[in-house]
Amino acid sequence: MADKKLIAVLGATGAQGGGVARAILADPNSEFAVRAVTRNPESDNAKALAARGAEIVVADLDDEASLAAAFEGAYGAYCLTNFWEHFSGDKEVEQAGNLARAAKSAGLEHVIWSTFEDTRDFIPLDDDRMPTLQGKYKVAHFDGKAVGNQAFVDAGVATTFLLTSFYWENFIYFGNGPARGEDGVLAVTYPMGDKKLPSMAAEDIGKCAYGLFKSGNRYIGATVGVAGEHPTGNEIAAAFAKALGEEVRYNDVPADVFRGFGFPGADDVGNMFQFKRDFNEEYCAARSIEFSRSLNPELLTLDQWLAANKDRVPIG
Repeated sequence: MADKKLIAVLGATGAQGGGVARAILADPNSEFAVRAVTRNPESDNAKALAARGAEIVVADLDDEASLAAAFEGAYGAYCLTNFWEHFSGDKEVEQAGNLARAAKSAGLEHVIWSTFEDTRDFIPLDDDRMPTLQGKYKVAHFDGKAVGNQAFVDAGVATTFLLTSFYWENFIYFGNGPARGEDGVLAVTYPMGDKKLPSMAAEDIGKCAYGLFKSGNRYIGATVGVAGEHPTGNEIAAAFAKALGEEVRYNDVPADVFRGFGFPGADDVGNMFQFKRDFNEEYCAARSIEFSRSLNPELLTLDQWLAANKDRVPIG
């Protein structure tokens, strides 16, 4: 490991960061080694990464000094924040600043920042087609990360800005999979109309990020996007029907209805789907499947992901 370049991976025990760590660790010829950054080194996921050869270090996104220590001596870092821990766009902005300043102080040569579009560039705060959230955001978990982009620019950090996509693990962990209606028929429900939903396996985000690190300086300063497929709601339903061997419908609902579903963050998720629907051409164009496959030749289709994971998807 001593002769390899260290990549510090934030969120290494989660889906996205874990995918990055595993992609690097799975390559016996990699020029990189993994430093998994976590708050809980005793977690099963941390122990699993350690068993595969990762160095485990403790840091917290709210503690800039701990991040600087975690980055010390590393070549690069995969940086992300997790809105769903606290539901605060402002906190994501603060954490992005901590990451950027820590990366600068450690002299990192390549940071990948997992980010999104600023939806307010498309739909201003005073546009009442979509409710404003937290006083200053339209889609807080997009806009906070987008504001965070500037922290990396201001700090002068060599950064690739990675636009990720909805990941299919949301079918497992976030309740976005099929639910059985009163008539006994399964349905997936999104306020997407007939528009496309760029999406992918979380593991493939990690493999694409690894491809970016392997590309050296080529994408530093660039904003790039990744996706595995661009299915419509009807195509997602058809893929589930094929995998499960029974009828699955697509239930298109108004965004206002989805925002009223009452689960934590439903207003933000409803706004997210509405943004993707109303600005679908731009959103899809920013996430090229062909580019994603150039970074990750193993890129999965939805059918392939479901074939391997259908039994993990809870049926509501």
